[in-house]
Amino acid sequence: MLTIGLADDEALFTMGLSMIIDAQPGMRVLWQAIDGADAIRRHDAQRPDVLLLDIQMPGTDGLAVTERLVKAGTTTKIIILTTFEADAYVLTAVESGAAGFLLKNTPPDQLIAAIHTVHRGDAVISPGPTRRLFAAFRDPAPARDDAARHDRQAAEQLTARERDVLTLIAAGLTNREICDRLSLSMPTVKTHVGNLIAKTGARDRVQLVLFALRTGLATV
Repeated sequence: MLTIGLADDEALFTMGLSMIIDAQPGMRVLWQAIDGADAIRRHDAQRPDVLLLDIQMPGTDGLAVTERLVKAGTTTKIIILTTFEADAYVLTAVESGAAGFLLKNTPPDQLIAAIHTVHRGDAVISPGPTRRLFAAFRDPAPARDDAARHDRQAAEQLTARERDVLTLIAAGLTNREICDRLSLSMPTVKTHVGNLIAKTGARDRVQLVLFALRTGLATV
């Protein structure tokens, strides 16, 4: 059974989400929190597989909750839900360790699909935030010397095939689609993805995309 935690200060919104999620086979809402502090308490008592967090909540917001739980080593996958598409929110969510960033008007079927996606270990970002995320790299702020040096060194360690896989990840392809595109087996693709994460120091596929954009291995 896939368990879900919900955190939003709008009770009607979480009630609606709960009804949608509980109607799915093999999925149930474990608890509903009214704010960030409540979400942390409930998470520590009952750790869900996936946590859906609103960004703007009284007191501790969704981004702060994400950063705190990730630093504490949570195994819960976190999806940020918001009405905002601002670059800063998307980038901060990714940097804090969120596995997903979705707008609250995401259709129910896409939301359910996103929950399954992050539970499998992948990451998802809504099309709107994705465009803004990529746009932020058209004119990125100057990188710190040490960070830029790390990126260059990591890029130089990648094999030609790893670069091919990274380019396709940055283009939004799934592992299955990469298998088909490059005529590789699923275990081979998973090995390449694991090697990419290890060599770049990325946390997940979204951070691999950011690495590809920073190093010029992918373009927007």
